[in-house]
Amino acid sequence: MEEKLKVGIITSTHGIKGEVKVFPTTDDVKRFKKLKQVLTETEAVPFLVIEGVKFFKQFAILKFKGIDSIDEAEKYKGKSLWVKRQDAVKLQKDEYFIADLIGMTVIDEAGEQLGRLTDVMETGANDVYVVSRGEAKELLLPAIKECILAVDIEQHRMTVHIMNGLLD
Repeated sequence: MEEKLKVGIITSTHGIKGEVKVFPTTDDVKRFKKLKQVLTETEAVPFLVIEGVKFFKQFAILKFKGIDSIDEAEKYKGKSLWVKRQDAVKLQKDEYFIADLIGMTVIDEAGEQLGRLTDVMETGANDVYVVSRGEAKELLLPAIKECILAVDIEQHRMTVHIMNGLLD
């Protein structure tokens, strides 16, 4: 299980006072209002303290403590932002972090291994799980109760029901 979860990617600077534009990789961009700090991918600065949050279209505009100019903010362009698992949003029943699903072994109701979950496509109505099957054509499974029977995070395994036409 991942100990850090990605919440966004800094796409560019915003203005001249050190703010950055963040593309959220989380379901709810408003979650940035509740965060006090984020982890970075740089060893020199392992975390940044959030001083201010605004929103513009689908982006979060963040101001970090100690970053007060466009030149200082420029260093973080393209960097991912993370939170520790204990600081992540609380999930509802039957909700999972994508990071926990990727790489799962996918089996059918009979226990036959179908492949590995390699991607989650967010479509709007429901997510679609992409299952790589080696030499066979990949399998696209709608993330609905009729198809996804069980998810075992500890065993890193998902049990699914294959609806008619999905394996054709």
